[in-house]
Amino acid sequence: MPSSETRFCLRINGDSHAVACNPSTPLLFVLRNELGLMGTRQGCTTGHCGACMIQQDGTAIQSCGLSVNSAIGELTTIEGLGSPSQLHPLQQRFFDDQAAQCGYCINGILMSIDSVIRKFQSPNMMQIKKTLKQHLCRCGSHTRILGAIRKVLNSDKN
Repeated sequence: MPSSETRFCLRINGDSHAVACNPSTPLLFVLRNELGLMGTRQGCTTGHCGACMIQQDGTAIQSCGLSVNSAIGELTTIEGLGSPSQLHPLQQRFFDDQAAQCGYCINGILMSIDSVIRKFQSPNMMQIKKTLKQHLCRCGSHTRILGAIRKVLNSDKN
């Protein structure tokens, strides 16, 4: 019986990765289970929570709703946003301001906010809040999250 697996070459965080899987496999599962990129969180797996957000060519997308055969272009996960020794400015500000409580949703939020900053350079708070509507955070960190984002946006102006 022929295998239903297909080989794919994915470009993730600047590196090429070869994987073999069913073409309809959600990218989220490939990132976590095949490539060990555990920073992309598995939440609802239905596209409602935003925990699995990554970037595809700089645009934030939910990896649970993207099949591996549609994962073209440059993919960036939270591991590619910054590194432990050189945090991305958003990561550093969220860390400094303790903008997360449990932290489960934060990786997806960071990927979305970075994407909207790239798109608009200096997004207004309405654009930021619209972006954050894609994310469920049940900890009550919203004020700190918005405060950290404001500080990053204001530091970019200086």
